[in-house]
Amino acid sequence: MRVPRSYLLVDDHPEDRMLAKEAFEQVCPTCVLTCVESASAALDLLRNHHLIPDVMLLDLNMPGMNGFQLLEEMKQDGRLAQIPVVILTTSSARQDVERAYTLHASSYLVKSVDFDRFVEQLEKVLRYWQISRTMRDVGFPGKI
Repeated sequence: MRVPRSYLLVDDHPEDRMLAKEAFEQVCPTCVLTCVESASAALDLLRNHHLIPDVMLLDLNMPGMNGFQLLEEMKQDGRLAQIPVVILTTSSARQDVERAYTLHASSYLVKSVDFDRFVEQLEKVLRYWQISRTMRDVGFPGKI
């Protein structure tokens, strides 16, 4: 089984991207983390630069195109629809959780504001995806 090592973080807050980079360095130094500051930049990267991460970490509340809109766009694109998307946000609102799962998010995680707790959360997410079979593992014909 191929272990996921390529992650895409979509978050408009520079501090959150920096904290995620630091957490990744602690938890999985061999992982590749690509960070973008907007949903539209992520969509451009996925569609035009052919970056296909093993897992995407997606914030919901961003200016312009938000995380829900990016998720909708991805699920309408056969090549992008199978990328596992972990919602990583500060929102614990029930309607956000429901909407994310309605749009086929793989999981929903409310970010901890405490760095050590955030590292623990990230470690659990990475461990989960390292033991789970992704579409790449089963030879998905969509050429992910």
